[in-house]
Amino acid sequence: MLEDLVSGRISTEEAERLIRARDAERLGEFAVLDLQRQERTGVPEVILAEWKDESHLVSIAETVVKRNGFALLTRVSRSKRDRILEELSHLRYEVSGSGDHLTMLLHSSDWSPPQRAGRIAVMTAGTSDKPYADEVKATAEVMGVEVVTFRDVGVAGIHRLLEPLATIAKMDVDALVVLAGMEGALPTVVASLVDLPVIGLPVPTGYGLGGKGKTALASMLQSCVPGLAVVNIGNGVGAGALAALIAKRCARYRKREDQSQTSQC
Repeated sequence: MLEDLVSGRISTEEAERLIRARDAERLGEFAVLDLQRQERTGVPEVILAEWKDESHLVSIAETVVKRNGFALLTRVSRSKRDRILEELSHLRYEVSGSGDHLTMLLHSSDWSPPQRAGRIAVMTAGTSDKPYADEVKATAEVMGVEVVTFRDVGVAGIHRLLEPLATIAKMDVDALVVLAGMEGALPTVVASLVDLPVIGLPVPTGYGLGGKGKTALASMLQSCVPGLAVVNIGNGVGAGALAALIAKRCARYRKREDQSQTSQC
């Protein structure tokens, strides 16, 4: 397109129209898809299934796969999962999560994940945090980042942290996402023990007064440990995207360093 513009085969107005058409695609009156988001920001457009009409959801997912080769859907209920798999049976899929909080990766038969660059770790305080940890993992993986996961290592049995922290140190992890509900103490503890960027992800697994992630969020925001960033309650996509961006930046730096050392030899 740029060559056509420079050569005069198309006008500036036509080039602008083509750019706008490439960046977004309208589906009826219910969606305008940002199909170039990953190229522009490094983070793909993720389809939030919750609250969407099932027919709209199917149409959006199918269009995104046609254009990008894959579509990542989060907060998918079991009924919506069944509808998607029924109507898009020609696509390949992966499903994680539990109950009515599922994460789905739909993709064409010729799509392959990006080459891995960088590595993050995901650590959960409890087993109930799994659906949100799966969001983190799926988001980072479609961005081309390796993910290692450690589950059920909360502060109620703090000795459980020893093995995961030793493994993380050996694996040269670039960033760490730590999930916790209840009092939300785990991210602060972990951030005080590692020299990595730590992203706290409060999850709505607590109950009673201050439950549903409210106390966990407040606790993480009030942490006195430097180097701990915090996303909103249940925002697995945001946590995964931030960790993946950090990891990919680290991977690019390592690659440049390797190339520089090679050229000096």
